[in-house]
Amino acid sequence: MALPFPDHPLREAVTAELHARTFDPLQAPARVAHLAYLCGERGTGRQVQYLKRLLAHFGEDVPSNVGQQFAADLGGLWIRWERHTEFVTYTFTRTGPFAEAFARSLLDELPQVWLRNLPGQVVTAVLLALESQDMPERGIDGLIALFDGNPVIGSEVVGGAGKAWSDLRIHADGYGHVLLRDVSLSDGQTGRLVKRILEINAYRAMALLGLPAARDAAQLLSDAEQRLAGVAGRMAAANAWVGPRAGQGSDTERDLLAELTALAAEIESVAADTASRFDASTAYYQVVRQRLEELRQQRIQGLQTLTEFLDARLAPAVATCTATGQRQQSLAERAARLTALLRARVEVELQQQNRGLLDSMDRRAKLQLRLQETVEGLSVVAIGYYGVGLIGYLLKGLAASGWPVNPTLGIGIAVPLVVGAAWFGLTRTKRRLHREETSRGSERQAAESEKEGDEDSGSGT
Repeated sequence: MALPFPDHPLREAVTAELHARTFDPLQAPARVAHLAYLCGERGTGRQVQYLKRLLAHFGEDVPSNVGQQFAADLGGLWIRWERHTEFVTYTFTRTGPFAEAFARSLLDELPQVWLRNLPGQVVTAVLLALESQDMPERGIDGLIALFDGNPVIGSEVVGGAGKAWSDLRIHADGYGHVLLRDVSLSDGQTGRLVKRILEINAYRAMALLGLPAARDAAQLLSDAEQRLAGVAGRMAAANAWVGPRAGQGSDTERDLLAELTALAAEIESVAADTASRFDASTAYYQVVRQRLEELRQQRIQGLQTLTEFLDARLAPAVATCTATGQRQQSLAERAARLTALLRARVEVELQQQNRGLLDSMDRRAKLQLRLQETVEGLSVVAIGYYGVGLIGYLLKGLAASGWPVNPTLGIGIAVPLVVGAAWFGLTRTKRRLHREETSRGSERQAAESEKEGDEDSGSGT
């Protein structure tokens, strides 16, 4: 249908996102089996293939495209598959009466080969039993026995329309156990309650995945802090090397710079390995908090509520992840500041060395100029000596030929003339070379200025 207005290409996608995490209405009594597979952001594709294999096994229509969620009826066993950022969930539900809450898992009705080969790793597996109003209600002792003698956590939920109990432990069958009771729930409220309970269990497990990484990172960061403090102390002590013993000081600073650079790289490596995990833990914890508020819990006398239990245990774990992430960032910033400071000191040291080299070259140039001037004086004398000698030979030859010349007088007169001519010739040649060199330097400078002007005009264009 053609719309009378321009439609944004993402309009349907953003609208569909509001319904991406829907729920299925549910009527008590019922049993639920829930699995959450950690497969990474790029591993959900294989999970889709295994979902299609399961549908084909039960003779269901296999969809060509599976979005964020999919639901189907496998002959009385209802399956809902959901894709999350780094994990997928399988929820299997069967309605109808049951004798024992956790005696048998719905997963036993699935192909065991399919279960064993599912890609990824299970981070949470839960069996949930939903009792109806007409089923016998258990007391505290009965609840403790149902949960293998473990302390029971529970509360009234949905404003008293239902009740929820668990011990949040993994039992001998490999599953966590959750018991719900319908007091006055509608089918929609029951479906939302089951979904929220399962999401709380999945997201709290995902949030706690950051805690082992935080503990491992804390040990590495403690070692890095000590090494960083040692480098800072050696940098302070290295100030004494700058100046009279600049050579040794420069070597020390270069060693410190190499060590500091390696330490900064180690800190950045730890941060790169854990930063995303810590951010994910914080995000999952916020979801858990939101779902707990949506339960609208009321206290059951003598029992700890789900919110109280998770706040006492989950909040410190997430706080540890957050603090470790901040510690990593602080260490990285300190290492960066020390690296910048040390680089500046090394550059200053190199500039001092370069200035010393320039001073030495200047002294050598002055010495060479003085030697050149001395050589020029000796050259004038040598040229004058050989020139006067040649003139002497000429005058003597003329006198021997009968010319009326006095060779001695002629030589005496020629000495100042020849020496002066030699000095004048050398001086003029040196001035001409100096003018040519100055002219070439001016031409190079003009060419460079013209080139920079062309580059600036090109950048402006």
